[in-house]
Amino acid sequence: MLVGGQGTRLRPLTLFTPKPLLPTAGVPFLAHQLAKAHAYGVRRIVFATSYRASMFADAFGDGSAFGLEIVYVTEDSPLGTGGAIRNAAKALKSPPDAPVLVLNGDILSGHDIAAQVALHRSRGAAVTLHLTEVADPSRFGCVPTDREGRVTAFLEKTLNPVTNRINAGCYVFQRSVIDSIPDGEVVSVERETFPGLIEAGAPVLGYADSTYWLDVGTPAAFVQGSRDLVLGRLESPALPGPVGESLLLSGATVSPEAKVSGGTVVGARAVVESGALVRGSVLADDCAVATGAIVEDSVVGIGARIDPGAVLRDVVIGDRAVVGSGNELAAGARVWPDVALPECSVRFSSDI
Repeated sequence: MLVGGQGTRLRPLTLFTPKPLLPTAGVPFLAHQLAKAHAYGVRRIVFATSYRASMFADAFGDGSAFGLEIVYVTEDSPLGTGGAIRNAAKALKSPPDAPVLVLNGDILSGHDIAAQVALHRSRGAAVTLHLTEVADPSRFGCVPTDREGRVTAFLEKTLNPVTNRINAGCYVFQRSVIDSIPDGEVVSVERETFPGLIEAGAPVLGYADSTYWLDVGTPAAFVQGSRDLVLGRLESPALPGPVGESLLLSGATVSPEAKVSGGTVVGARAVVESGALVRGSVLADDCAVATGAIVEDSVVGIGARIDPGAVLRDVVIGDRAVVGSGNELAAGARVWPDVALPECSVRFSSDI
C-alpha cells in the first residue's frame, strides 16, 4: 500500500498528519481501505511509508485490530510510485508467479477487488489496472484500451482526451514484474514501468468499471469522501456508527436547537451550540461551533473555535485556530493552525 506522499494539496491538514491518516468519517482514512481489503480476503499488507512514517505504526500497530498482519517499509528518500513498490517488495513473501495487490493510500473506491484479481489471473497479465470513468478526463491522464481490454497507452493530461477512462490507483502486479523495477532508484510506474511493459508487448490489462471512485487529494474531495461515507453512498465496514445525516463521535455535544446534516462528522468532545448550522462538514475532536455560526462543506481542525455568527463555506480551519465573530471566509480559504482571526465588523464574501 503506497502511503508515502506528503499531501501538499491538503495543507494545512497535512502539516502534522500524513494524508492517509486524516480522520475521515470518524476513523483514519486508511481504516476504510484496510477494512475493504480484509473483506476481499487480504490478510497481509506492506505499507510503503516515507513522510512521518512512524505515525502509521502508532495508528495501526501490527494490524491485528483489523484481522491483518501489517508490515512497514520506509523509504530513506522519496522513490516515486515504482521505486516505492520495489522497495516495499523486500517485505513480500509471495513467489515470482503470484499476484500482488497494490493500493494507493488516497483513494476511495467501490470496485470489486476480487473481480480485478480474477481477471488478472485468467488472462495471465503482467499488470492489471483498475480504470474508472470520469466526467472530465482532461483533469487526469487517460488510459485507452483495445477491444480485448489491453492497455495501449498512458496519456498525459490533454484538452481532447481519447477516452474517459483514467488510472484509478489500484493495481495487480505479477511479483516478477515488481522485481524487475530498478532497486533504490526513483521510478514512476505511470511514466516508466507501465509504458515500458506496453512497448515490450507484455499484457497490461484494464479492469474498467463505473462504481464509486474518489481521489481525496484536495480539501473539497476530502470533505466529499467523509460526507459520502457517512451518508452511505460508499459502504465501509470501518464506519464507527450507522449511516445517516450526521455521525457523532464519543463525547460530542450538539444542541437540540442546532442543525447538523449532510453527512457531517462531529468529532470527539466537539461542541455545536444552539442556532448553529453545520452541513456536509468535518468537525475534528475538541472543536467548537458557537451560536449562530454557519459551517458548510468545510473542515474545522482539532481544538479550533468558530465564534458566533461566523460563516464558513468550503474552507479549511487548522488545528486550534480561532475564527472571530462576524467573519465570512471566501470559498477556498485556508486558515493555518494556531491563527486567530479577530472579530470582524464587516463581512467579506467570495463575490467581492
